[in-house]
Amino acid sequence: MRLISRYGDITGFGSLIGNRQQFVIKPACGAGGRGVLVIAANTRDGFVLANGTVLSTADIEHHLASILSGLFSLSGHPDKAIVEARVMPHVAFSEIAVGGTADIRIVICQHVPIAAMIRLPTAESRGRANLHQGAIGVGIDIATGKTTTAVHHNRKITHHPDTFSPVSGLSIPHWQQVLHIAGRLSHALQLGYVGVDIVLDANHGPMVLEANARPGLNIQIANNQGLLKANSHTLAVPESTILQV
Repeated sequence: MRLISRYGDITGFGSLIGNRQQFVIKPACGAGGRGVLVIAANTRDGFVLANGTVLSTADIEHHLASILSGLFSLSGHPDKAIVEARVMPHVAFSEIAVGGTADIRIVICQHVPIAAMIRLPTAESRGRANLHQGAIGVGIDIATGKTTTAVHHNRKITHHPDTFSPVSGLSIPHWQQVLHIAGRLSHALQLGYVGVDIVLDANHGPMVLEANARPGLNIQIANNQGLLKANSHTLAVPESTILQV
């Protein structure tokens, strides 16, 4: 991972990337998926995004300047740009994650998971797993790790709009490990309420993407139930999965 914090560093972007083929650029203090670029290939013609759009080096440098200016930051204050490796999508999601990588959000209250969903990128979301950008939110039963109800733009769906593959009734790989990682992180951060985002890398398995101190409440819509009701079902989760850190 590299951090670009000064405008003078932008001109060195080409040297920073070198021949690296796939990477992600995102604002350090962004929100709602704004300002995130998923680079799928580095070619002679330019940088190819996950949706096939080609950007020149000048385009990338302009985007980095926009990030530093605070255009995408939650507060509007000057920001920093993070350049990090792109997670390689897990084969389990090959038919339901279009142009990008699915991510799993676990909402934890007092170190106990109370709701979970998987966010699936679409052609509309340009490979980003963010609901505000057009990704799909699919609820996950915490006790079993199986997907339940799904929504796209807050409307219930049963199949991915691009691949037409079913999105409900699927088992999330490494589910107990995902819960354990989220629980450990909540203890480490000492936050009473936190949303932990985890991705499944094809080579490395579950990896922490980020933690959100103010996770959105769309997870309730994806699960078709409020957090209070979801919390009543967490007793079905083995305590050792979450609380042993």
